[in-house]
Amino acid sequence: MIQPFGLAFHEGYLYVGNTNSIVRYKYASGDTKASGAPEKLRDLNGGANHFTRNIIFSRDGKKMYVSVGSTNNIDETGLGNERRAMIHEYNADGTNFRVFASGLRNPVGLAWQPGTTTLWTAVNERDNLGDDTPPEYATSVKEGGFYGWPYSYIGAHVDTRVPQREPDLVKRAIVPDVLIPAHSAPIGIAFYTGMQFPQRFRNGLFVALHGSWNRSTTNGAKVIFVPFQNGKPGAIEDFLTGFVVDPNANSKWGRPTGVTVAPDGSLLVSDDGGNRIWRIRYMG
Repeated sequence: MIQPFGLAFHEGYLYVGNTNSIVRYKYASGDTKASGAPEKLRDLNGGANHFTRNIIFSRDGKKMYVSVGSTNNIDETGLGNERRAMIHEYNADGTNFRVFASGLRNPVGLAWQPGTTTLWTAVNERDNLGDDTPPEYATSVKEGGFYGWPYSYIGAHVDTRVPQREPDLVKRAIVPDVLIPAHSAPIGIAFYTGMQFPQRFRNGLFVALHGSWNRSTTNGAKVIFVPFQNGKPGAIEDFLTGFVVDPNANSKWGRPTGVTVAPDGSLLVSDDGGNRIWRIRYMG
């Protein structure tokens, strides 16, 4: 395996998103190691930046969605950028590829909004436009939607560094649902479907912010929460903080990466800066 990241259990298999392929292993409940060799379902374009490949299956189990980031910052013509900066859709066995949504510079986390068939993702936006431009985001993903990259950001805000080859596409660029401070690097997302946390967390969205590396002071390196009311997101809130030692020196001892809800309703947070998995439970 090469840079494995996304994992999904589906109908007797464990699916793994490598940077350059989607593979699956036969899986039975309780298995702690692979019982055989992987079956390759698809090759993906790997290499360069944005190696993560996340996987999620549709609620009816018939379709598989894979997030694939761009090779670089703002150059769509770069070698190997074919079928990147988008979310792929396949049948569950890896056949019948199509582009589900595009213009997403680096989509990572994937999650279904509770009670709906609406897919959500978290996206790392472009660099070198200053400390605070443009925001990163988490958003619902519209089928066939275009989200700007590389020509524009946050809708039709044109990036003047980029040759404008698709002006009509920019006109229909979708504004994301939840804006997050620039360079926070949102990666993992999970809707809270448990019962252990207080009611206000129910069906809200947790987002793991990996943290900035290219900003004068640190953004991110925490987990945020987005409350939902009547299916609509509210303002972002800090949920898990304390990883930043010195924001002026970009010093941090942990970097939240993934979030998921455990069967008991606690929240699990992977941290690839501290090489830990944190478990958060509500104690009253």
